[in-house]
Amino acid sequence: MSDDTINDADIAANSVTNSDAPTEVNDDVKQARGSRGQPIQAGLAREMSEFARELQAESDPLKLLERIAFAAVGDVPNATYAGLSLFTKTGVETRAASDPLVHEVDQAQYAAGEGPCVASSWEHRTTRSDDLEDEPRWPKFAVCAVQLGIRSMLSVQLFVEDDAMGALNLYSHEPNAFDDEDENIALILGAHAGVALAASRMRSNFEFALSSRDLIGQAKGILMERYKIGGQRAFEMLVWASQHSHTKLREVALTLTETGEFKVD
Repeated sequence: MSDDTINDADIAANSVTNSDAPTEVNDDVKQARGSRGQPIQAGLAREMSEFARELQAESDPLKLLERIAFAAVGDVPNATYAGLSLFTKTGVETRAASDPLVHEVDQAQYAAGEGPCVASSWEHRTTRSDDLEDEPRWPKFAVCAVQLGIRSMLSVQLFVEDDAMGALNLYSHEPNAFDDEDENIALILGAHAGVALAASRMRSNFEFALSSRDLIGQAKGILMERYKIGGQRAFEMLVWASQHSHTKLREVALTLTETGEFKVD
């Protein structure tokens, strides 16, 4: 019996039973700072607390991120557009945008492998470009951005999880559009976005664990009825089928529950 296969079910069960366990507080928490290293202003943080409470009431992760993008446009005076990007082991994507142009600008960054968003995500710092028409740091991207009508950009890092990095990006048609106050507002919005993304991933993992446990339970019930066997024997049969077909246990269970198909030889 494959340990890896059995662990599919164990992980699903453990994810449910341990979901309410208290988490340890890490004193070494990453703190977002401005492009010159300045911390977020305490007064501004208090002003944004009401917005944070509104975000907590939003259950849809995508809508929540879209709200943050539109809030950034509304709260940062010279921001024409805003978007949120996430880099993971499997790639990079723009999760939310206030305008379709954001996707075009972001794709130019991803394709070139350079730009404020890329720098902010990978280097874990706030990045600002006052005039992309005269920007030596990212020459390939700068040309594309100016062609799309973008002259200034501000990107603040998102702290999501160890295997995921991201950025809240602000765009303007005007040069020298952003200042330190804009950075402070963006840093707080970015902090809320990072929490939202992390919560979204945690929620998705939890829901997947729940569905996997239920699915495996249904598959066991089908085998118990079909072969007149006990629950442990039914589970062993699922594990055996998973091992010999080189298929995840969840997929074996899904096939059985949806089609009734189960090969025992």
